[in-house]
Amino acid sequence: MTSTILVVDDEPDLEALVLQKFRKQIGEGQFKFLFARDGVEALRCIETAPELDMVVSDINMPRMDGLALLQKLQEAEDKKSTIIVSAYGDMSNIRAAMNRGAFDFLTKPIDLSDLESTIERTLRHVEFLKEARCQQIEAERAYASLSRFFSPQLVSKLASRGDAAEITIHRRNVAAMFTDITGFTSLVETTSPEILGVLVNEYMHGMTELVFAHEGTVAKIIGDAVHVLFNAPGDQPDFAERAIACTHALDAWAEGFRIKWNAKGVPFGSTRIGLHAGPALVGNFGGARFFDYAAYGDTINTAARLEAANKELGTRICVSEAVVGGIANFEGRPIGDLLLRGRREPLKAFEPLTSVHFQLPRTSRYLDAFAKLNADNPAAMPAFAGLFGEQPDDHLAEFHLRRLLNGEKGTTIRLA
Repeated sequence: MTSTILVVDDEPDLEALVLQKFRKQIGEGQFKFLFARDGVEALRCIETAPELDMVVSDINMPRMDGLALLQKLQEAEDKKSTIIVSAYGDMSNIRAAMNRGAFDFLTKPIDLSDLESTIERTLRHVEFLKEARCQQIEAERAYASLSRFFSPQLVSKLASRGDAAEITIHRRNVAAMFTDITGFTSLVETTSPEILGVLVNEYMHGMTELVFAHEGTVAKIIGDAVHVLFNAPGDQPDFAERAIACTHALDAWAEGFRIKWNAKGVPFGSTRIGLHAGPALVGNFGGARFFDYAAYGDTINTAARLEAANKELGTRICVSEAVVGGIANFEGRPIGDLLLRGRREPLKAFEPLTSVHFQLPRTSRYLDAFAKLNADNPAAMPAFAGLFGEQPDDHLAEFHLRRLLNGEKGTTIRLA
């Protein structure tokens, strides 16, 4: 690789001396020299030679002296490492040159051997800066790519370490979450593109910010659906608690968002959330060219089906026992033993509640009614009827009441 060096000096014989001194390096393609008589000519030369690596400049020159040139070079976006050469080897000129960003300083008459070693040292510095800049660009690219998936805290950790071990494909236990908006297809067909664009962008921004606030990983956004992971790629011993806390935050924010847009006449639906935990295959599935952090396996499929189950159950959040079992003091209501499509064994599901809602008297009455349902107690039907009568918006109580009225018993629920 050829290093290009600009020599700026008004002495007519310097060009011949430099070319003679470095004839071997020039012949071998190591160095290429350009020459200018003053700062004005040097700036024009730099404009036409973007590959220029460094500058060797005199101070005392016509039109524009070396110190003025040095200042111009340091103001440019692509700063050039500069060696200042002058017969005036006093401290004031040295100080002025260094203050304006000179890399090194030599005095005249020039010792060509000293010039050679100084050029070589400067070029090593230039190569170091180039390598640092390349690393910075790669880090910025990595940060931009990782920011699509991970929280800012995790992005900084992954980008600074430069270690891809945590994003290579491997198997690990995760909590997988899916969210979806009811009636979104109808909303798309009936809403203008201008309003829909604002609506969806605001919604996705709010949802993903909350996920990142709980240090979750956004594995996918497909239309109105968001797929989130916890305990991946980094270890989160409290991932079950994080995931439940995140569902509450997402649910509260999404409900507020729905109410706001409904008040504007836009029929934005409720957000449904499904959450399950278990082993999954996670990592970068984008190949060599693309970055696509994703997760696959039965755990992921089950989480998606729990999200869909909300529609039939009348709930907004449905989580599995695999998540609930990882929380010391879970607050919520049992839904039942769900027979999900593609699964042979029923899966115990729960509706998590905030502490305020869990402590309400109607929660105790629901737990009592569910215990009767679990024991096939005939008193289950009037218990759920009483709950629904007092709280008509309790859709889970309504769901169980409908089941009992249709002759179903127990807590095993076969979903479509």
